[in-house]
Amino acid sequence: MIKQIQVFEFPAAVEVIRASFITVAKEFDLTEENCPRHTAFSTTAEELQKHLNWGWLMYGFYEGERLAGYVSLSKSRETESEYELHNIGVLPEFRHKGYGKELIEFCKNKVKEIGGNKITLGMIEENIRLKNWYMQNGFVHTGTKKFDGFPFTAGFMEWKV
Repeated sequence: MIKQIQVFEFPAAVEVIRASFITVAKEFDLTEENCPRHTAFSTTAEELQKHLNWGWLMYGFYEGERLAGYVSLSKSRETESEYELHNIGVLPEFRHKGYGKELIEFCKNKVKEIGGNKITLGMIEENIRLKNWYMQNGFVHTGTKKFDGFPFTAGFMEWKV
């Protein structure tokens, strides 16, 4: 079941986000030393509160009572009809059950419901497996950019209604 994350669930959401992203960090040799701003190391309950204050929509995938996945959406600063997908992740022990796909489909439907027509996202460009997964879920690659402080190239993708 997917439902909106409540403030009291922020500590559990942080655990899900960090545990989900640490597997990618390890795969790409990212550490707190060489990439301290990576999601696996930088996500906190305070950060989630800040995002909530900015109007981000936060959702959790629950298997029974256990929070097994997380995703958030924010409205683009550039256009009212565009949203950005953030921090989608599923705990490693719950992967390969289709929960990530359910979170993506939920976000697509939510964006349509609230009048949006596009979802954008950023990711590690070199993560070919993840890029292919997004493409299988209807996203199109739109470009890359190298940011200071990140030892990887950022890749960008989008999905349009």
